[in-house]
Amino acid sequence: MHIRSTTILAVRRDGEVAVGGDGQVTLGDTAIKHGARKVRKIHNDKVLIGFAGSASDAITLYENLEKKLEQYRGNLQKSAVELAREWRSDRVLRQVDALLIAADINDSYLISGNGDVISPDDDVLAIGSGGSIALAAAKALLKYSDLTAKEIISEALQLTSEICIYTNAKIEIETIGI
Repeated sequence: MHIRSTTILAVRRDGEVAVGGDGQVTLGDTAIKHGARKVRKIHNDKVLIGFAGSASDAITLYENLEKKLEQYRGNLQKSAVELAREWRSDRVLRQVDALLIAADINDSYLISGNGDVISPDDDVLAIGSGGSIALAAAKALLKYSDLTAKEIISEALQLTSEICIYTNAKIEIETIGI
């Protein structure tokens, strides 16, 4: 059976960056967990991460990102590039089935096992089953509201949970900045 899980959304606005995600994990057509924790603060609470995919794979990735952040003294860009390089070339890591969003006060990146390190053109990134819905909602809210980054995440993920069957309304949000 294929495990589907989550929507992760990152938004940056007015000196604040927020990353949020829902708590649902689905096995086939059954929601088997409602409160999974998929968003964390790492590296002395200076970097936010959110992951979509297998929990064990995601934990491996975030532990490896934490090591890279230590190695490169908190430089998120360098750490993200080195993680993606290692992920793509390491025979064990290459089997990892997850996507990762990492953000600090200055930068946001989507990191994949294909070697991708993508920084958004605007201030929004989204991954997971409901990622495209959350991305569209967040972009509209950024453009047409004065909501904070955290409020945008909350509203966009709530809307996503009403549309995407693999996303629930048990939302967790972490912020850094203002």
